[in-house]
Amino acid sequence: MAIVNGNYAKLQDSYLFTDIAKRVAAFTAAHPEKKIIKMGIGDVTLPLAPCVVDAMKKAVEELGHKETFRGYGPEQGYEFLHEAIQKYYARHGVKLDTKDIFISDGAKSDCGNITDLFEDTNVVLVPNPVYPVYADTNVMRGRKILYMNGTPQNHFLPMPDDSVKADIIYLCSPNNPTGAVYTREQLEKWVAYARKNDAIILYDAAYEAFITDPSIPRSIFAIPGARECAIEFCSFSKTAGFTGTRCGYTVVPQELVRRTPDGKELHLNTMWLRRQTTKFNGVNYFVQRGAEAAMSVLGEKQCGDMLDYYRENARIMMRTFDKKGYTYFGGVHSPYVWMQCPKGMKSWDYFDYLLNKLAIVGTPGSGFGSMGEGYLRLTAFGSREGTIEAMKRIEKDSL
Repeated sequence: MAIVNGNYAKLQDSYLFTDIAKRVAAFTAAHPEKKIIKMGIGDVTLPLAPCVVDAMKKAVEELGHKETFRGYGPEQGYEFLHEAIQKYYARHGVKLDTKDIFISDGAKSDCGNITDLFEDTNVVLVPNPVYPVYADTNVMRGRKILYMNGTPQNHFLPMPDDSVKADIIYLCSPNNPTGAVYTREQLEKWVAYARKNDAIILYDAAYEAFITDPSIPRSIFAIPGARECAIEFCSFSKTAGFTGTRCGYTVVPQELVRRTPDGKELHLNTMWLRRQTTKFNGVNYFVQRGAEAAMSVLGEKQCGDMLDYYRENARIMMRTFDKKGYTYFGGVHSPYVWMQCPKGMKSWDYFDYLLNKLAIVGTPGSGFGSMGEGYLRLTAFGSREGTIEAMKRIEKDSL
């Protein structure tokens, strides 16, 4: 008899955004005349940058000719994209070896798949609130999970506690959902903690391109010693609008070494290469050419113009909340504004209030963990018109 993984019974019945979609669908069916403004899921709305489109068109044309046709590509990605990412990091003060870089179909996939490299006896430390994938993928493996609480007092940036011993640490900066960003000094303390405890930091940098302050690291590898204790995930979804195109990458330094239960030393770079070549078949050639263009100097400029558009949306939101006297976090180095629900409302209650009274969709903070209760995440990835209209509705509302 086939036995299934009982850890799945420990998960909530459905994914957070599935619940949101069901409520929105029910509202739409009941009120087809209402114009809903969606500010929940962090999906981009602007088109791909011109240089990205040009690169993809050229690549597709190549596939239409025998002389330039390509079949299977390398599972870890083409060298031309490795080199483009290497140069991008160098422009921001971080040196990478191209062999450290692995191309994938997105940071979400890699954040979950990386768990294949670790024994299930590892203790995992996860921020609360945070992106649900971190906790859920480890629940699926039956690992012990410890939570470090993000609060208004620590600006939703929990710091190491020497009394807590963990083997795997998830950090996300700029943070999803709170928009909080770790400083260099704070990241130095995390790297010191990881090295002291022989732990590994899994660092989600999917929103790094939103950071505009040069004193704030855009990569964990800007911190000395991180190459011996960290893995970094990043995505073209937010940097270049690839949410539907699907491309990301993971950086696994060759210096990163840990032991098996019987004491054998293994390089995690080699392990990840083995995992990817076994379970993954690579990203489309034309998508990788588009990603290469996005990493170029011109691409960074054109994609930066898109990011400025979303930053302005966030500023519009923050100005409205300032007028209303609402408490909020994020919105500066992040596309997310993490607002405290007015009048002490619970997260789902305020979600329902906004949906049913103002036809605005946010994301309940409680869906990101217990410390998210009483908060709502709003995204700046919508249209300018939609953002302005949503803020007008909120400003006029009596709450």
